[in-house]
Amino acid sequence: MNHNGGQSGKDRRESTKRRRLLDEVFGEVLPDTTRDERRLGSTNTLPDDWYRENRPPHHDR
Repeated sequence: MNHNGGQSGKDRRESTKRRRLLDEVFGEVLPDTTRDERRLGSTNTLPDDWYRENRPPHHDR
């Protein structure tokens, strides 16, 4: 950290590099932001996606 309380450029690059390596090894397990931190309507899904994903197995027959 620098004297202003923020990360220096070198620290930020190392943090990014470490994050990229962890994501490469383990995959992106958790998103960078939670659902309540995002603006409403900023998802890339269609309104009916939840219903399609949670459709009971017997519904397809």
